[in-house]
Amino acid sequence: MNRARLTLLLVQIRDNPQTRDEEWRSFAQFCGLKPEQIRILNLFDTPQFGPEVLAGVDGVLVGGSSEASVLEPENYPFVVPAMALLRHCIDIKMPVFCSCFGHQLAVRALGGEVIRDQRDFEMGTVAISLTDAARDDVLYHDMPEGFMAVSVHRERALTVPQGCTLLAYTEPCTHSFRVDGAPFWTTQFHPEVDRAVLIARLTQFAHHYTDGEDHLREVLDSAVETPLSNDLLRRFVDRVLLAD
Repeated sequence: MNRARLTLLLVQIRDNPQTRDEEWRSFAQFCGLKPEQIRILNLFDTPQFGPEVLAGVDGVLVGGSSEASVLEPENYPFVVPAMALLRHCIDIKMPVFCSCFGHQLAVRALGGEVIRDQRDFEMGTVAISLTDAARDDVLYHDMPEGFMAVSVHRERALTVPQGCTLLAYTEPCTHSFRVDGAPFWTTQFHPEVDRAVLIARLTQFAHHYTDGEDHLREVLDSAVETPLSNDLLRRFVDRVLLAD
């Protein structure tokens, strides 16, 4: 497979035009691809869809969301078809990388539980712990313990679904798993977000995540660079898509 010939599908769950563009370009940057190599399926624009959206793509990315919840399919009608799409990808062994909302979507799609925190949720840059299983994983085997990653989420999964292997975690929640027997990985943290984007996004959505200006400043002042977590997307391209 030639890198320049790859085409990925980004399943995007963003309603804000600025964030749509930023997320698309960030995924392209950290995958080491040109933006035009990433096709977008925005679920706010196209809430009903089927496996036909996979035609002509080599892999799937699923992004985050500040505007939707996997726990409210009655309010966000795209949740159910999105879960069905992820299960279909597993069945046909389509390579998939899910981030944040995508992680929670995969948990629910595979029969796991997601809960919501009204306060004291992860926000900013956090240290990620690795399981023993990560040492044998194609993406994580040479990642150091305690690498830093951007994590901003009000919903979380305490355990991974049956048939999946936990790879990374923090004390409050699971942070990454792979589906056994399929090229399918998830991260609760954001490998597509670096410190600069975190600052811009938290400033934009401060009303949603912070308790005022002092809280926002505290989070932003403590944020650090996250080059190792950002590199996971390049690893997915290099070690999974191009290896095939």
